[in-house]
Amino acid sequence: MQSCNKKSVNIPHRQGQSPKTGWYYNDPKWGGFEVVDFTEQPTGPGLVFIEGGTFVMGNPEQDITYSWDAMKRRVTISSYYIDETEISNLDYREYLHWISKVFADYPMVYKRALPDTLVWRRPLAYNEPFVKYYFRFPAFNDYPVVGVSWVQANDYSAWRTDRVNEKLLIDAGVIQYDDQQSGANNFNTEAYLAGQYEGQSTGALKDLEGNERHATLEDGILLPRYRLPTEAEWEFAAYALIGNTQDERIYASRIYPWNGHFLRNPDRAYRGLFMANFKRGRGDYMGVAGYLNDGYAPTAPVDAFWPNDYGLYNMAGNVNEWVLDVYRPLSYVDFDDFNPFRGNVFKTVVRNKDGSIVEKDSLGRIRYRLMGEDPSKYGSDMTAADVQHELKRYNYSKADNRNYLDGDLQSSLGPSWLPEEATDYKGTESVYNYKGSDDNHTGATSLISDEARVYKGGSWRDLPYWLVPGTRRFMDQNRSTDDIGFRCAMIHVGKPSAY
Repeated sequence: MQSCNKKSVNIPHRQGQSPKTGWYYNDPKWGGFEVVDFTEQPTGPGLVFIEGGTFVMGNPEQDITYSWDAMKRRVTISSYYIDETEISNLDYREYLHWISKVFADYPMVYKRALPDTLVWRRPLAYNEPFVKYYFRFPAFNDYPVVGVSWVQANDYSAWRTDRVNEKLLIDAGVIQYDDQQSGANNFNTEAYLAGQYEGQSTGALKDLEGNERHATLEDGILLPRYRLPTEAEWEFAAYALIGNTQDERIYASRIYPWNGHFLRNPDRAYRGLFMANFKRGRGDYMGVAGYLNDGYAPTAPVDAFWPNDYGLYNMAGNVNEWVLDVYRPLSYVDFDDFNPFRGNVFKTVVRNKDGSIVEKDSLGRIRYRLMGEDPSKYGSDMTAADVQHELKRYNYSKADNRNYLDGDLQSSLGPSWLPEEATDYKGTESVYNYKGSDDNHTGATSLISDEARVYKGGSWRDLPYWLVPGTRRFMDQNRSTDDIGFRCAMIHVGKPSAY
């Protein structure tokens, strides 16, 4: 198994024969099929392992808004990882620093990544000091980044994946650090695996014939991608019911990420102190001078207060957090009961007729297209006839499933780009749905669209009701505020238990 600290590429190989063919593993005389011994997925930087299981998703409190959008539902979540803390200003500035160096010739990339510091402004409040100092001044290094949209949070997650995997390959001695990365010539995990990024190889990793080769997924060195947690994953991690479990019985549910109906710490040493950073009441954000209670107005450091039973900080209060899901009021009713999620947009790597992957884009990323989408606009020589069967599947029949079975008209229309002779399934669900707000569910008469994303957790601006993990709100994925941040997650592959 590779880890973040391991320097060697001497990967131990599984010994013996295939139980199905009798041929020998890792023997060039018997086909040269390589199989590595792999014990457990290493935990990526910043992450905490979350052992999955079943729980009742939904709001345990009275539905004071009468939205009925978080009705209780038992679901099961597979094991995964989630960040111990929210992403901080310092974390995000590291991201911007890398972009400014590598994409110096593409200034719009840097501009698009910048958080909106003007989110602090209010017509009748003096918050100009936060506009100028909150993101950059070192006193706020460990405070959660805000002013970041859902789209920007996803871009950060993708960047983090590549930086972590690049470091793992360097630590394993597979490649050397390349300080000349620029534009398309930068380490991207998928481009590396596709053979479209060479970097500065050390030549240390060889096949059984002694030939130098790239690392592959089968070597177990690279980690899965960082991403935003799904709404179900976030809620499961926030409640941390593992602390109230004996054998296979959850003996007490929770309203907040801690036990009890109270917002104050019951421990004798800390009795009376609040467990989270929130708005105590009208006009009270931090307590009284001389004895500040939660002590922070507006935000607090990302590791402030007490962690929950998974060791996660600020799963209630401080800042709300983006999750991966598209918002629909009845998502909890419509969800699958295993790894529930609304927001799937199924894509595939753009390939040529011969199966080769088309050239990466100008930022060094592998090109993707929607399943069923015309591949020629991405430089592929595939035709409509080559892809006409992509969506003739048992398990799904369209690429964009953000509005799946939610009553919208667009899902009843057929694909628009395929020629008539290549389309023998017109009248079924659409391949994709990017034709404007009127086609996105109720666009013209509602704030809910296919770009409405869920955020959860409550913030320094919120009253206690929103600190309940089962509550949910939504906002357009391109907008940002002074009280929404994010943390990342990652799938756990292999055995679901840590024991």
